[in-house]
Amino acid sequence: MNDRTDPDGDAALAGLRVVDLTQVMAGPYCTMILADLGADVIKVENPGGGDQTRHSWGETGEGRDSTAFFALNRNKRSVCLDLKTEQGLADLHDLVRTADIVVHNWRPGVAERLGADYETLSALNPGLIYASVSGFGSSGPYAQRPGYDLIAQGMTGAMSVTGEPGGRPVKNGLPVGDLGAGLLMVGGILAACLYRQRTGRGQCVETSLYEAIIAMSVWESTEYWATGEPPAPLGSANRMSGPYQALRTRDGHLTVGANNQRLWHGLCGALGLEHLADDPRFATNMDRMDHRDELAALLEERLADDDTAAWVDALLAAGVPAGPILDYAQVLDEDPHVKARGLVREMDHPVAGRVKVLGPPLTLGASPATLRRHPPLIGEHTEEVLAEIRRGVPGGERRGERRGQPARRPDGEEA
Repeated sequence: MNDRTDPDGDAALAGLRVVDLTQVMAGPYCTMILADLGADVIKVENPGGGDQTRHSWGETGEGRDSTAFFALNRNKRSVCLDLKTEQGLADLHDLVRTADIVVHNWRPGVAERLGADYETLSALNPGLIYASVSGFGSSGPYAQRPGYDLIAQGMTGAMSVTGEPGGRPVKNGLPVGDLGAGLLMVGGILAACLYRQRTGRGQCVETSLYEAIIAMSVWESTEYWATGEPPAPLGSANRMSGPYQALRTRDGHLTVGANNQRLWHGLCGALGLEHLADDPRFATNMDRMDHRDELAALLEERLADDDTAAWVDALLAAGVPAGPILDYAQVLDEDPHVKARGLVREMDHPVAGRVKVLGPPLTLGASPATLRRHPPLIGEHTEEVLAEIRRGVPGGERRGERRGQPARRPDGEEA
């Protein structure tokens, strides 16, 4: 599938221009979602190499962009500006005058040094929504620390509850800080857009990897405040109810979600373990939590009698939530639900050819998210975008003078 829907059509965010000063993951994920929803996202990159992920894991060949870059940068236009030069900064300022939103993920202080901070840019465009995604936020004792997902997972408590009891520290397999911060920022930006619609005023919006992971620690914080004890790793088990975890079968593992009394009794019936339903050790949710390991061993003893697929079918037939544990080859290449929901798409790329990307995860009936543009080559749209802002910015017709081109007299002679 290669969706080439008109970006100025019925898309939800058509008409919004986003200046994207981000790179790597959290910021690009945020701006890609905005782009999928129809915003005109202009990715500003350093001409010395651009976004770090262009040269990251999964490169398609020497001098080519990586598949990691493809994953986070579809539907965007790329402009190369050296913001450490007077010319590059001037072009950025002109671009901001035409924009609705600016997003960056620099460490606190960098924007001020470059002349791209909120005070400077909002003076050029008072309605500007200025979004900052960083590792730890712009204030507090950790503000100047480098912002990496792994570091944030360790410092927020996330790694203290991930993995098996007694095991080495394990990070979440997905970059929850990066992606969580990107998702939070999408919500913050859209909220600021609604505020501007009511008041005419822009504002600064901020979040961080650190805050994103803390915000997702809803069960862990609840357990600590309720018990006074720091939560510990539970493997795949749930802190509040059970059995709600992965269990071993004859040929692998499955997940089961029998997290209330009705489902607990249904599980016991489906497994032929009716005698466990009212066993004093497992009679209530709290009993099952107190005897979690003992219960898991008894369930796995029964599950060893058959294969995962057979047990999943039996549990679902009994109304008990259950599923297999799949690897990404099974999910992305084979799973019929992924295909039915359009969660893997293909796009034409001018260098790499046909490339696969994850499809938009949002379904809007009247204004669907679309795939309109391939992940851009570095600087692919520089002249196109600069021509647009020259037309829209006072004095723009003479922008060529500052781009290193000699100004010309009306008679055609160089000035």
